[in-house]
Amino acid sequence: MSLVLAKLIEELTDGRLRIVDLTQPLSPQTPLLPLPPQFNNTPAFRIWELSRYDERGPAWYWNAFETGEHTGTHFDAPVHWVSGKDLPDNTVDRIPPKKFVGPACVIDVSAEVARNPDYLLTPERIRQWEEQYGRIPAGAWVLLRTDWSKRTDPRDYINLKENGPHTPGLVKESSAFLALERDVLGVGVETVGTDAGQAVTFDPPFPNHYVMHGSGKFGLAGLCNLDQLSPTGAIVVAAPLKIVGGSGSPLRVIAITP
Repeated sequence: MSLVLAKLIEELTDGRLRIVDLTQPLSPQTPLLPLPPQFNNTPAFRIWELSRYDERGPAWYWNAFETGEHTGTHFDAPVHWVSGKDLPDNTVDRIPPKKFVGPACVIDVSAEVARNPDYLLTPERIRQWEEQYGRIPAGAWVLLRTDWSKRTDPRDYINLKENGPHTPGLVKESSAFLALERDVLGVGVETVGTDAGQAVTFDPPFPNHYVMHGSGKFGLAGLCNLDQLSPTGAIVVAAPLKIVGGSGSPLRVIAITP
């Protein structure tokens, strides 16, 4: 074992490093992104028992489940959006695994979101963060802390009004800045999707999806516990299931942090 890996295990064992779970539980109660009725909506997570130490299987317990690729805490691959459909290695099974791991840059806008659920992250706000914590490095995961995951009631979490959901996100220029000028791995959010709730009305619609995936970048949605991370210093591991041709996948996102 290399000295670096041995040191990592030693510091995890001694508690100088800790693992923070950034993943929400996946169950039939997991909130889903509501699309207009003319489009196919993702099915709710469903799980059923196959055997539990009984006549169906005397020594084992196991279940089967079904769900959409973009249910709960999940990974968005470039092929998920039309802008990324022709890129190479754009499905979850073809993305190089080293791209699942990167340093975390946590931008805390929870105070702004508490005042305005439709808050949008601007490039100016990103530069303010960089003035305080340093330039966002290439290959980073940029995580938008909004504390939205603390909304445990699914109705409050989706925040659906007569004109659609109202949740925070990014302006198109911020997505372009991060993807093209900072060359990040992608962005992670606490909301049900990586675009704002009202993003269907933006130009183009769902601009974070359009820009990020068109640039070969990724998305992490449905994160939690971002309040346990410092602005810098953590490493995020976000590895989706290796679904052949998959546009995304539920996943277990973890952070290694001091």
